[in-house]
Amino acid sequence: MTMQEQAWADALRRERAGDGSRYAQFLEEYSSVLRRVVRGKLSGAGLDVQEAEDVVQEVLIAIHQRRDQWNDERPLLPWLGAISRYKTIDVLRRRRSELRLRIDLSEREWADLFVAADAPVVDAGARIEDMVSALPRVEQSVVRKLGIEGLSPREAAQATGMKEGTVRVAFHRGLARLLKLAQGGGR
Repeated sequence: MTMQEQAWADALRRERAGDGSRYAQFLEEYSSVLRRVVRGKLSGAGLDVQEAEDVVQEVLIAIHQRRDQWNDERPLLPWLGAISRYKTIDVLRRRRSELRLRIDLSEREWADLFVAADAPVVDAGARIEDMVSALPRVEQSVVRKLGIEGLSPREAAQATGMKEGTVRVAFHRGLARLLKLAQGGGR
């Protein structure tokens, strides 16, 4: 066991005894080590290293929530490493999944989405309504809630009785269909 690991293990033991000051220092020290590791993992996975702080916070929350599960007769680093590894993997999976669902359009593509080149701008509202009405019912509802009414995904989920993730997926699918419709590609 290294000196650092001994100090961190002692901090967790003291926290259990009611001394939270050393525990706070441990979290700060571990987060700086973890931040470097996570940045490397995100970069290696082709994701934005700016998201490292989100991962670090999730790991620290998980450690804090499970701190009573650590067996203080066993080494601390393998326990910390397991939590850190699994939380990082969870975030990487979630981010990759979100990236697959994301539709990135340029400002010009957004501007051209609902207006055909030969259609007058005043007809854009009617054209949008026609295209939204052509969507499947769930996508139609979600596009109206998020895109037209301006609700957040959480608010739209509450209004429709769906899960927030389902709302996000339906919205992105609806946008993809609208893009096809706007480009004359049908459903």
